[in-house]
Amino acid sequence: MNCDYNFMPLEQLGDIESKAVLKATAKAHQALGELKGLAVTMPNQYLLLATLSLQEAKESSEIENIITTQDDLYRSNYQSQQFLSTSAKEVHNYAQALETGYNTIIKTGLLTNNTIIDIQRIIENNDAGFRTQGGTQLVNQQNAQVVYTPPQTGQHIIELMGDLENFINNDELCDYDELVKMALIHHQFESIHPFYDGNGRTGRIINILYLSKQKLLGAPILYLSRYLNKNKAQYYQLLQGVRDNNDWQAWLLFMLKALQVTSQDTLKTIKGLIALMQSTKQTIKAQLPKMYSHELINNLFIHPYTKVEFITQDLNIHRNTASKYLNQLVDIGVLTKHKLGKDNYYLNTQLYALLSDE
Repeated sequence: MNCDYNFMPLEQLGDIESKAVLKATAKAHQALGELKGLAVTMPNQYLLLATLSLQEAKESSEIENIITTQDDLYRSNYQSQQFLSTSAKEVHNYAQALETGYNTIIKTGLLTNNTIIDIQRIIENNDAGFRTQGGTQLVNQQNAQVVYTPPQTGQHIIELMGDLENFINNDELCDYDELVKMALIHHQFESIHPFYDGNGRTGRIINILYLSKQKLLGAPILYLSRYLNKNKAQYYQLLQGVRDNNDWQAWLLFMLKALQVTSQDTLKTIKGLIALMQSTKQTIKAQLPKMYSHELINNLFIHPYTKVEFITQDLNIHRNTASKYLNQLVDIGVLTKHKLGKDNYYLNTQLYALLSDE
């Protein structure tokens, strides 16, 4: 069983940056620049990571038919390893993998194969590493036909991933635009398909991490998978179009449009988030001035569903005080109270609606 695709070193693809591609690149850069600029003004970057990376994780997992509800997602907690469903756990694993990869890039400035293996390990919760056995094929779910056969030997995978690692980290190799490079890297990674499982999700994390590595994105907060999820059939079709017909232009235009649209959508979400934080601050300061603190606001925006334990921990106060605070916030309409089993959850309704895009 041979690989269906003749891999070419990405730096040798020649003149793939057509006029249309360069035009699309400029638009994507502008939108991405605005997003980066706004995110920098947020006083608490972790707040964006906590909420937006979970949304990215949810959308990316849905592409692989791992479906979770916003409720299950936000009532689950990675730190305490409490998850309402297997899907919610997988989504939280993804967000953790994204954060781990991002922290490594901040420290080292590199996106290496070791980091990529680490990301897949967190997503899949196993230590399988790169594939060593043949037999992997990509199959059309509708008719069970083989669509694509990736490299079959461990040696071939290691060689190709070594070349890809060099392309990711060596900016001198070629002068393609960085956004074009991101699209090339994504295609090459998905075509190598180096893992037994988790290739799609790992590849989509690599997109965000590459943008962060190239300092085009401050924090890894881009909802890129939402666009790919909405256009899932086209996404897979264009991936295959390059393998079958060498149609790089259609693939690049699709990915650049995804970057532009996603940056604009995420920008809108962050603007909404900033406005909502301001109005929530004003409401609490006006009606419950003694309770107001930065820590409280951070808690209400890091956990769309908060609970007594989170408030106790984040504000360093007694359980009874935390419970009293939450009930007072319900009384003034900042939160709504929901019972699930023995637990009470307190929902920041407006934040939840904003993140759910309702």
